[in-house]
Amino acid sequence: MTEMLTRRNILTLAAVSTAALAATAGNPAWSEDAAKPAAAASTPVPSDVKIPEAAGKIDPAKLLEQGPLKDIVLGKAEAPVTIIEYASMTCPHCAHFTVATLPTIKEKYIDTGKAKLILREFPFDPRAAAAFMLARCAPEDRYYPLVDVLFKQQEQWAASANAVEPLLQISKLAGFTQESFNACLTNQKLLDDVNASRDRGAKDFGVNATPTFFINGTKYAGALSVDEMSAIIDGLL
Repeated sequence: MTEMLTRRNILTLAAVSTAALAATAGNPAWSEDAAKPAAAASTPVPSDVKIPEAAGKIDPAKLLEQGPLKDIVLGKAEAPVTIIEYASMTCPHCAHFTVATLPTIKEKYIDTGKAKLILREFPFDPRAAAAFMLARCAPEDRYYPLVDVLFKQQEQWAASANAVEPLLQISKLAGFTQESFNACLTNQKLLDDVNASRDRGAKDFGVNATPTFFINGTKYAGALSVDEMSAIIDGLL
């Protein structure tokens, strides 16, 4: 059974073992998808790149309705292609996407105004919930930079015997103090909203693995390579 994400669990983060984290990944309903690694970037997209099979379609307007947490948009709000990613901060495939794939997608499509990205919370365990809470407590303009660092340094805190110290040190890069760090992780309303984001993704949009992408409403479960995502986006432009 997936470990309940409660304030008590967040407060006892240091006691969460790597074995407990591994156990949550085996849940039959929610799983960190064993996705293929992202391929190296190439420009233009090779003609033989096959667009991955879609896992369904959701009304884009419904997807963009206000959820329990405000959507923070990476890119221009008026971009014609919207990429919504449901992720868990302890998911290695989500980290791989952020580190290996997103920089090229950002350069090709987000920075040029062709696409925008919205990251939504789908935590599998207390550590993932804590990392999302810290990102939400940071100033909005530091949200994606902090998420980026948390994913890049995932092994240092997600698999640590004591996650508190590495998370605190990472948070200090975004301006946190010990006091603001503690205040963030004891914010019951924020934890409830992070949990509600996960529950909404599962109930309303059928998310059960990470990463899961919705690109203009079309659902793709699992990691996408640069070329695959480029082929999808190009077909919408």
